[in-house]
Amino acid sequence: MLCVGLATVDLIYSVDRIPGVDEKAQATGFAVAAGGPAANAAVTAAALGTDVTLVTAVGAHALGDLIRADLQNHGVRVLDVSPDSSAPPPVSAITVLTGTGQRTIVSRNAGDVLVRVPQEGLPDADLTLVDGHHPALAVAAARSARRLVVDAGTWRPVFTEIFPFAEVVAASAAFRHPAEAAPTDEALAAAIGAPHVVVTHGPDPVRWFSDPQSGTIPVPPVAAVDTAGAGDAFHGALAAALADADLPAAIDTAVHVAGVRVMHAGPRAWLAALPRRR
Repeated sequence: MLCVGLATVDLIYSVDRIPGVDEKAQATGFAVAAGGPAANAAVTAAALGTDVTLVTAVGAHALGDLIRADLQNHGVRVLDVSPDSSAPPPVSAITVLTGTGQRTIVSRNAGDVLVRVPQEGLPDADLTLVDGHHPALAVAAARSARRLVVDAGTWRPVFTEIFPFAEVVAASAAFRHPAEAAPTDEALAAAIGAPHVVVTHGPDPVRWFSDPQSGTIPVPPVAAVDTAGAGDAFHGALAAALADADLPAAIDTAVHVAGVRVMHAGPRAWLAALPRRR
């Protein structure tokens, strides 16, 4: 499996309350880990037993060493397309509210960093997941993918070039497509136009659309402790499960994996609770 997109340094703070303007809050917990939609999805897939390579931009900055080490320690091979860049990688500050698991995130993501596609192209894989960050990489991955899954976290102009190649596009109900006729799941699926569209609703049932069929997958209730990265975990598990399952079964797997994620505090402790698929 190939994951293509963003890798960040995540600084994660647990707090009893979110501070207001000009206020300070003492963190009750702290963690540092590699993050980003594609990176988190890759870690999830690797934890489930999938062979995963992440194509991203890390660079030669000291913070990049943290990203590489964390990903490699969790079974993810890293193909860095910007190995000589001296610029720091993106850094995200994540605050998780103790008790509810709700999170706030401040991040610049990839910003205006431009990356080049390797002259030799991207590695071959049975299935490719892209998150739309690093647009040149995303387009190259979409064009060369055997099977393409798109994590449509937030609308990005590059999606107009990627969606036509997608087998599955997964988005949350908050995702807005410029061509949507109405703010409904049906209109979103029609605007995306992929053969299969998955729409998540947090703790509510996941809807899927495979024209002319559609359906829902229930989300078992869990006690949420930390929701940071839950969507990324869902996407990683979905992509991994699609290797040998149909869409409804893959969604069901992803729902349960995301449920495990939110029941555990911190970016990595939850992985030990996952069953390996193979």
